[in-house]
Amino acid sequence: MQVFRGHHHPGLARACALTIGNFDGVHRGHQAMLALLINEARHRGLPSCVLTFEPHPRDFFAARAGTPEKAPSRIATLRDKLQELDRCGVDQVVLMRFDQRLAGQPPEAFIDEVLVQGLGARYVLVGDDFRFGARRAGDYTMLDAAGTRKGFDVARMMSYEVHGLRVSSSATREALAAGDMARAAELLGRPYSISGHVIHGRKLGRDLGFRTMNLRFAHPRPAAQGIFVVQVRGLGGPDARPLQAVASLGVRPTVEDAGRVLLEVHALQWPADLPLDGGYGEVVSVELLHKLHDERRYPSLEALQDGIARDVLDARAWFEARRPA
Repeated sequence: MQVFRGHHHPGLARACALTIGNFDGVHRGHQAMLALLINEARHRGLPSCVLTFEPHPRDFFAARAGTPEKAPSRIATLRDKLQELDRCGVDQVVLMRFDQRLAGQPPEAFIDEVLVQGLGARYVLVGDDFRFGARRAGDYTMLDAAGTRKGFDVARMMSYEVHGLRVSSSATREALAAGDMARAAELLGRPYSISGHVIHGRKLGRDLGFRTMNLRFAHPRPAAQGIFVVQVRGLGGPDARPLQAVASLGVRPTVEDAGRVLLEVHALQWPADLPLDGGYGEVVSVELLHKLHDERRYPSLEALQDGIARDVLDARAWFEARRPA
């Protein structure tokens, strides 16, 4: 899969079958839409293309209004979104920066400058609630009429449902916020996971007797927060066995007040051949399987140490209860 920043890149295909959206989480509804796009692209002999935005448009508008707390929480990092789009079989992704110019662009100009001139769209697939352009004035009807005039086909995919409930990024955020990891996995079609490079931290966990590896979550408001039973894949290489672990995802209120979000993972049994400083720089994937509790502010480091010890015991018990007889 090729990734391009902006629609003016010379490496872009001259024509494509296109879909447009934020694709936060790449849930089962997104996956169904991408499967339809890819099938249509193959039928037409075109590359499949996803046009997506960073930051999320609602992040932009919330920041501009001075109310960043109204922006949606983020399900996936950009790395994970691109990884899932690649796994679905998309040929190319175009990342557009959502800024003041794009926010104020009339829908007609977006069609001409981005879809037709920039991307060479021959087929455009959108969701049933698709809106675009300044003040969200553009919709499916406008896009379909423009396609008739300008030579591209437009299709609309209706909502995707699981057990009678609409699959959406909002529903996934609600499940993650509630700590319902089984429901989130059902909506996503896979366990909820976060991947990234293992980075250096303050080594406080090591000092407390609980060695950790840290991953940064770039967005200030992850959809899931708290203490989780997790499984780690990729430590020691892609063929290494998964590790059972317990993890904290959040801002670490007991030891830090900087507001940065970290995923701190303590393996219940570290690989015997992994040195104390091993793992840094490796890309790992952490699957969040079960939520133990929200983040807690402990009165002291000793209380924090006791709390981590209880979390480790609870994680071991959770895995033991699910071990095959």
